[in-house]
Amino acid sequence: MRAVSFRIAFLVLWVAACAHAPSGGAPGSAAPAGPPATANDEVLRYFPLAVGNEWTWIDQSPQQPGVAPKRRTVRVLSRDADGYFVDSEKGALRAAHGCIHDRARRILCAPLEDGRGWTSVVSVTSTEHYRIAATGVAVRVPAGSFEDCVVVRARNRAGDDAENVLEIAYAPGVGPVRLETFAEVKGRKIPQVRAELLTYRIERAAR
Repeated sequence: MRAVSFRIAFLVLWVAACAHAPSGGAPGSAAPAGPPATANDEVLRYFPLAVGNEWTWIDQSPQQPGVAPKRRTVRVLSRDADGYFVDSEKGALRAAHGCIHDRARRILCAPLEDGRGWTSVVSVTSTEHYRIAATGVAVRVPAGSFEDCVVVRARNRAGDDAENVLEIAYAPGVGPVRLETFAEVKGRKIPQVRAELLTYRIERAAR
C-alpha cells in the first residue's frame, strides 16, 4: 500500500501514512463506554471522535544508532459541514453506515467480529482489503494496558509477489493504540513502521 494509502491511519498514529484525562506524559483515562446501541455506536466505542480528542504517539520502529524515537501529537480541531472531524494533520474522519471512514476509505466497520471483512477502492489501481484479525486482545503500550482490543489488518497488492500490510489495534474508549506496517514479499515479512500510543485525551464521542 502506498504511503498515501495509509494517510488516514496516521490521523491518530504515526506518519512516515485513525478520545477525559489530561495528556502530557501520563496515561489518559478512557471515556465511559456502555453497550453500543447502533452500528455507529459500536465503531465509535473503538474510535471515539470528538473535537478536542488528542493522541500522542511514539515511533518504535527500528532506529538508526544514535537516533532518538520521534513523537507526534494529533488533535481533533473541528467538525466540518459534512460531519467529518478534521485533525491537526489535515486528516478527516466520520462515522456513518456502521463504519469509521475518511473521504476515500472505510477503516473500521461493524459488526466487530473475528473474520469480518470489507474493501475500499481507493483508485482504479488500488483496492484495500480489510479484515478483523482478532477481538478480545490485550495490548500493552507506553500509555498503559488495554483489554478487549480489536485488531484490524489491511492489505494492498504491491506486485505479483508482494503486499503492503497495515495492522492497527483499537482499544475501547481510546481508539488506535498500536500500529504496524510491513511488506510481505514472497512470504517474507519486512517490518517498516511501528507506532505506540504514549498519551491521550478523550472527550465524549459525538454521534
